[in-house]
Amino acid sequence: MLFVTFVEVLCNVLIVAIVARALLSWFTNDPRNPLIAVLDQVTEPILAPLRRVMPRMGMFDFTPLVAILILVAIQKLVASYYNT
Repeated sequence: MLFVTFVEVLCNVLIVAIVARALLSWFTNDPRNPLIAVLDQVTEPILAPLRRVMPRMGMFDFTPLVAILILVAIQKLVASYYNT
């Protein structure tokens, strides 16, 4: 059960970081800002591979949405595997 809890907490933290990064990108894009730098370091390893696979839809970047969906799917898979 500890592993399931760890995966759930990790996925939730990553989801919050991705949402925060997406929201902050609308307002500020200063890479010297410590909060922006931390969010970039935490989320870029997840978002960068998705950006290589997914094309941009005009000016919209759907990789944060896809990353969140993948993280939720991982949570569900781990929880269902260990609950059976």
